Amino acid sequence: MTYTSERPPIAESSDSLRARIPGWGADLDPKVRPSVPKLQWQEDKTGAHWEFPERQPEKWPRERSIEHEFLTPVFGTSCPPKGLSGALRRFSYRKYSEGRAAHWLLLLAADRVDAWESHLRSFATLRPDNPVTETGVLSEFTRHGFSSRAGKNRADVKHHLADPIIIAGPWVLAAGLAYSAARKLLRWRRG
Repeated sequence: MTYTSERPPIAESSDSLRARIPGWGADLDPKVRPSVPKLQWQEDKTGAHWEFPERQPEKWPRERSIEHEFLTPVFGTSCPPKGLSGALRRFSYRKYSEGRAAHWLLLLAADRVDAWESHLRSFATLRPDNPVTETGVLSEFTRHGFSSRAGKNRADVKHHLADPIIIAGPWVLAAGLAYSAARKLLRWRRG
């Protein structure tokens, strides 16, 4: 069983593996393997002081892969799922196996949504996010940004033209939407 201190069972015997797989077991002779003392199972030297590890308490329902019977005994608690990003993460774990691309793509999307949730939440604080200084745009003009790229055969040169669109595009779009919403609100209040 997973997460126990017991030695895992051997699925097949050495003789059946040797008969089924050509060359299997060529290194079974302990005389030709220097790592034999480390490989011996020693009941008193496992280091485990438990039969099954003590379970960490769940303060909120945690995401659990559908491949596992239960939640791992220890798990991270630094970033509890919240908002739309948390709903996306829970849906990904509830619906898709970890072997499916949809599972990981939903988790990537949840990370992006979480970033935007954090940006929006920062506007409610005294120190909102500043995309100009946090993305390092100013260093392009003060720290030899262009000369470090020109003629250096760098692999990332191909996407330099797309970088401003990818980095600044969402901010410009958000500012445009906010401006448009503010204008509509002012027109509605006047009229």
